[in-house]
Amino acid sequence: MAELRFDDRVAIVTGAGGGLGRQHALTLAARGCKVVVNDLGGSAHGDGKSSSAADKVVDEIRAMGGEAVANYDSVENGESIVQTALDSFGTVDIVVNNAGILRDVSFAKMSKQDWDLVLKVHLEGSMSVTHAAWPIMREKGYGRIIMTTSAAGLYGNFGQANYCAAKLGLAGLANCLAEEGRSKKIHVNTIAPIAAS
Repeated sequence: MAELRFDDRVAIVTGAGGGLGRQHALTLAARGCKVVVNDLGGSAHGDGKSSSAADKVVDEIRAMGGEAVANYDSVENGESIVQTALDSFGTVDIVVNNAGILRDVSFAKMSKQDWDLVLKVHLEGSMSVTHAAWPIMREKGYGRIIMTTSAAGLYGNFGQANYCAAKLGLAGLANCLAEEGRSKKIHVNTIAPIAAS
């Protein structure tokens, strides 16, 4: 069976400076995709900012002969992230919404900030990047969008009410967009990885 290839396609991978996002970016690049490696470079809790995480992955992709550029915007700035793809490669074909943070605490002790920040990154961030790429994909009649949910969103997990709500929201968003995108050949799917990290 022939390897699935993405030659001449352009992908945006959010949260691509490490973990699953890094692996998504490396795999797409190895199969011919041009990649926008987006990572704010903050901590797992959403604090700070650094360009080093995205830069390292771009260097890895270039070292293996691929094409990639870094983007350091928060996923809240979807238009800016998509603009990086347009400025660098002329279009966008694939969006992998992977960026995320954790603010784990029991619901009784959860602050409004813990709630808001997690939903802002996971759910609103995925919406923002997808919304900016959507008209481009509709116009060209091609698009592939991946939302990253979680077993926590599907089944619940103690101390993660914010994360669970955001992740299940992503599943609902993906289901809706799959319906809306079908006639324009925009395929929207959801993955639900689980990890001990």
